[in-house]
Amino acid sequence: MREAGIGRVLVASLHQGIADILPTRLGFYENWLNAEGLREGTIGLAPLYAVLSFLRQEGDAYTIITTRAGEYAAEWTVQSMPPVQRAFIKAAPTWLRSRMLVRLARQLVRETYQGSRAISRFRRGTANIDVRASIFCTVREPVSHPLCGFYAAAFTKLMAMFNVGAHTEVVACRGTGEATCVLKVALANGQEPSA
Repeated sequence: MREAGIGRVLVASLHQGIADILPTRLGFYENWLNAEGLREGTIGLAPLYAVLSFLRQEGDAYTIITTRAGEYAAEWTVQSMPPVQRAFIKAAPTWLRSRMLVRLARQLVRETYQGSRAISRFRRGTANIDVRASIFCTVREPVSHPLCGFYAAAFTKLMAMFNVGAHTEVVACRGTGEATCVLKVALANGQEPSA
């Protein structure tokens, strides 16, 4: 994974998502996402593209798996943070916390695949995050639906884990023929989520 810049959290979360949703097909996907490769960090870009390509052939399971993988990635990212950093983010006022979490979301994009970048802009309680070179949206032919569900789920889960009400939607996707992937994170006007 180090050579191709593919982060362990991406591969592990995809593996877990497949195990949850398609347990009978896990053996097939483990041809590329094997345990030894996960441990040693030797899963490259080509095997990951193969997994994503085959997952897209699974119909609705692709969306469910990548959404769940995004949630796992967010959870594991937060769990791997130093406790002091988590406490600092939780103690910050909501308006500052949301900005810190968008920065963490940008970091998560970079850590899933080092070839990706995320650029964020805030405006009126909304963060627009432009994901450049998304690993999920590299397709030969444009598809009819967005493929950025991993990032949308990860961003929403990150916000929820720190009590910031947010909803993320995919505005543009490179997989559908757009230049980049743009996700809109509506931050509920910087308010805490209602119980």
